[in-house]
Amino acid sequence: MESANEQAASRYRRLSALPFDAVGAASGGSGWSAIRNVFAHREMLSLLVRRDLKARYKDSALGFFWSLVRPLVQLAVYFVVMGQFLRAAESIPDFAVYIFSGLSVIGLFTEIVVGGTSSVLSNGGLVKKVYLPREVFPLSSVGSALFNFGIQLLVLLGATFLVLKPPLHWEIVYFVPALVLIVVYGTAFALLCSAVNVYLRDTQYLVEVITMLLFWASPIVYSWEMVKSLVTSPVLLEVYTNNPLTLAVLGFQRAFWVAGDAVETPGGLMVRMLVAILVGIVLLFVSHRIFLRLQGNFAQEL
Repeated sequence: MESANEQAASRYRRLSALPFDAVGAASGGSGWSAIRNVFAHREMLSLLVRRDLKARYKDSALGFFWSLVRPLVQLAVYFVVMGQFLRAAESIPDFAVYIFSGLSVIGLFTEIVVGGTSSVLSNGGLVKKVYLPREVFPLSSVGSALFNFGIQLLVLLGATFLVLKPPLHWEIVYFVPALVLIVVYGTAFALLCSAVNVYLRDTQYLVEVITMLLFWASPIVYSWEMVKSLVTSPVLLEVYTNNPLTLAVLGFQRAFWVAGDAVETPGGLMVRMLVAILVGIVLLFVSHRIFLRLQGNFAQEL
């Protein structure tokens, strides 16, 4: 008969021989291993996206129709106030299509960033009780935002057919880099702000204010041509034009606003967008590294 000490020592030896599997989030680490970890938990990410969408419209009679209400109300307000009362529609043909193109872009960006910023806090129970890659929380906000954007995109396409100017031209290719710009920059800021928001809770309110300012800093209810006529400094005009959100808005307008084919736009728009995408990928990498550094103490902070 083995003594209690010998039995305990035998158990320790068997345990030490077992392979070590990490079950918690560690600070730092390899970016590629973190990406593989997220991919391994893709089913959980899909579940979180579906949960967010269902929770948003739970017990709602109209369901996903509400994802259209805010942009449609915004469209009606801006079309009447800016387009008719302030006569912006007189200088911008098919003003409704023009403004809805911009609203779709800013709506997607705002939903990704604002939703992603509060995603870790709103899932604090999961963070403290279950291990899974923390990145899935801001990424689930990206997924649900893209779903709502898809519904708005159908409305935008319907509007182009309604005015008898569907986007059946080669410039529809601008849609792809414009969408990539929004997703890359939105995801980068969602990762960064979601991590910072765990330690500094005012971040989510600051993000809401900044996204509101970005709306007015983009050519959505006014034209880029108007900005060019008002800004006398070429440097300031370049800074404004090369803002990734401005480039994405201009790209959407070139893709879907057929009436604006003859309207002046910044030269080399496609090149500007591709350069901005490369910069955004670098920003996404840096934001992810910061997220990995900060995630180690999420459970304690929550």
